[in-house]
Amino acid sequence: MACSLHVAWDDGLTGYNFGPEHPLNPVRVELTMALARELGVFDAPGISFIPVEPASDDLLKLVHDPGYIEAVKRAGRTLEPDEAHSLGTADNPVFPDMHDAASLVAGASVAAARAVWQGESEHAANIAGGLHHAMPGNAWGFCVYNDASLAIAWLLEQGAKRVAYVDVDVHHGDGVQAMFYDDPRVMTISLHESPLTLFPGTGRPSESGGPGAEGYSVNVALPAGTDDARWLRAFDAVVPPLLREFQPEVLVTQHGADAHALDPLANLMLSLDGQRRVYRELHELAKTTAGGRWVVLGGGGYELVQVVPRAWTHLLAEAAGGGVDPEAATPEEWRGLVRRRTGDVPPLYMTDGRTPRFTPFEAGFDPADPVDQAIQATRRAVFPSQGIDPSL
Repeated sequence: MACSLHVAWDDGLTGYNFGPEHPLNPVRVELTMALARELGVFDAPGISFIPVEPASDDLLKLVHDPGYIEAVKRAGRTLEPDEAHSLGTADNPVFPDMHDAASLVAGASVAAARAVWQGESEHAANIAGGLHHAMPGNAWGFCVYNDASLAIAWLLEQGAKRVAYVDVDVHHGDGVQAMFYDDPRVMTISLHESPLTLFPGTGRPSESGGPGAEGYSVNVALPAGTDDARWLRAFDAVVPPLLREFQPEVLVTQHGADAHALDPLANLMLSLDGQRRVYRELHELAKTTAGGRWVVLGGGGYELVQVVPRAWTHLLAEAAGGGVDPEAATPEEWRGLVRRRTGDVPPLYMTDGRTPRFTPFEAGFDPADPVDQAIQATRRAVFPSQGIDPSL
């Protein structure tokens, strides 16, 4: 069934560019949009594009310190590093007009949130967004401004009383968690590789919310090597029960594609087909728990050709309510674009050839399984605060 979807887009969103040697290359966004166009995703009924404007300073101040905003502007002019604000590091190099590029990404996520909150569309997406590591006063983990947090803060300013944020990036959504750690109006749920083996080294189950917000920060820390079946088992054991209990007015989701087995910066083992299954599950949860109000953001993902464009094209198609046949061939014109832009060999089909299945956690707990241990640790840390029995 087709869904109304507003896509926040401006060609300037590819200007968020740390340079050709940096892992976060905006070609992944360019190739995603091109693939989605070629496959007709944007031709579906109810799909439209919404204009994007940079987030103003006043808007950015909902989540970022004024001094930090000025530091970003200054670094984009002088190209001088600013150690106090983590600008000019290997992860966060300075680049010309950095503030303009980062504020445009932030503005696009707020535009998506606005479209959903004001009832202009059921769903809205900013595929260039999901920069979930940025902190109030410093850049962090390739992220200058935290557009995900800004979209949530904007919703709260409009009067939203319950916003849920689900983050399926392989890295912990630490910036979003930090900004709402003491706020029971926001439930943050992050499924990520264990902090024992991956940046940013946070996201333990014990990080479960500050005073008055206990049980509203949820972390599922999965061991390196977790595959589709075990990842989906963890998701199913934690996310649906919490969202059903919380009943958010809006669901905001971050879809870093870096949990894929081919990602060069991480160690989980999901397939494209497993990721597609996650998108379907989140779409269904938006319908059943949030009245259909769904804000979709991109995120990490550093296999720029084989993974990110196909994953996010499936994501956009899912949000549009139609989906893309996983057996479909990638269009020849798109393959030519891949060769011209990257020199890489493009994927031929929209699937990794997997059919992900999982056994529900409720079917039985294996105390020797590290994934089941992670699931149980999370459920014990947060379920009682939400009035849910962790043993069921």
